[in-house]
Amino acid sequence: MVDLTEEEAESIKSLGLLTRKPIIYAANVSEEDLAKGNQWVEQVRQLAAAEGSKVAIVSAQVESELIELSEEEKADFLASLGVEEGGLKSLIKATYELLGLRTYLTTGPQETRAWTIISGMKAPQAAGVIHTDFEKKFIRAETIAYKDLVVSGSMTAAKEKGLVRSEGKEYVVQEGDVMLFRTGA
Repeated sequence: MVDLTEEEAESIKSLGLLTRKPIIYAANVSEEDLAKGNQWVEQVRQLAAAEGSKVAIVSAQVESELIELSEEEKADFLASLGVEEGGLKSLIKATYELLGLRTYLTTGPQETRAWTIISGMKAPQAAGVIHTDFEKKFIRAETIAYKDLVVSGSMTAAKEKGLVRSEGKEYVVQEGDVMLFRTGA
């Protein structure tokens, strides 16, 4: 890749050149190499590091087996291989990281939904992803970390434990936040 000045890079940005796009290398390995990789993965990691790219280790064989398992069986199988998640999840995480994306959630009695935002977005901007009026009329966001909500069992229980925070316009949304936006008229 050619090194460009900031001005040069900005002038060609609208062209959408593939050579300027971020790269993720997906290294397909055997079951045995899924946890740590192998000599070939190490070479790919070195190349990726020099380019500022990412590497995700994937085992196509393991992924094909995971499809047919229950959630409990998946967890046991992955643990037996020395990993916490399959390669597909690793690839998705690497993609989000490379592209600077985050996910936050909204939940209610009828549905829970995930929203993708750009890393660094503040609460009003994140609300605007749902609806532009939410951004314009933003007052505050009731926020809790996903893990805290799951442990609490419900938003009501989380509020009773003091885990739900009231965040204002300057709050930078974190990965996995569960948010309820309060808006004005």
